[in-house]
Amino acid sequence: MGNCLQHSSARVDSTQSPRATSGASRISTRSSHSSAPSTLPIPPSKEKGNSESLPTPKSEGEILSSSNLKAFTFNELKTATRNFRPDSLLGEGGFGFVYKGWIDQHSLSPAKPGSGMVVAVKKLKPEGFQGHKEWLTEVNYLGQLHHPNLVKLIGYCLEGENRLLVYEFMPKGSLENHLFRRGPQPLSWAVRMKVAIGAAKGLTFLHDAESQVIYRDFKASNILLDAIKQKLVLSRV
Repeated sequence: MGNCLQHSSARVDSTQSPRATSGASRISTRSSHSSAPSTLPIPPSKEKGNSESLPTPKSEGEILSSSNLKAFTFNELKTATRNFRPDSLLGEGGFGFVYKGWIDQHSLSPAKPGSGMVVAVKKLKPEGFQGHKEWLTEVNYLGQLHHPNLVKLIGYCLEGENRLLVYEFMPKGSLENHLFRRGPQPLSWAVRMKVAIGAAKGLTFLHDAESQVIYRDFKASNILLDAIKQKLVLSRV
């Protein structure tokens, strides 16, 4: 589910309102090393009379064809990130590396650096702690769940051995960076309360969704900030 998506450590001013992603954008620089997906659907609480009433698992083809996400080619994402150049690197985690990229806001095609819309591109490491199953889980859930306090997943790439996710970019980075790293101006208590409220709104949305979701990776590194909102990124990076 919803992701996705540790950015710059620029200061956060007290005018921000909370927005607890999909992902992903946000991308955290740290992650759990568990290979289990960070989300898990909860069966409906009412009793079911027979197995036919239980949700039917979707196949990979059904998930990819039914999502409202953009299917990027690998070459498009290479162009958007300037061939995954080191100076485009935003962070690294159990999933792989996260790069800064640019795409056209309307066509979603690659754009020149400094133009169009900034995105965070997460590239799976074949030897990483998370694999194809976790990648597909993010596409499945983040492609369906949308909320102001969840990082938005824009698209994905599945081409050969390459698996990537494209998230909205969250320019203020993770809450963890602002709380524990030297450099950024400390967050005021007013902003901290807004962040907490935004994260709570994101969790409430997941718990109240028709297909309820348990978010099992709730931590400061997965709460991303932009200039206005704070959002939950419902995936490991």
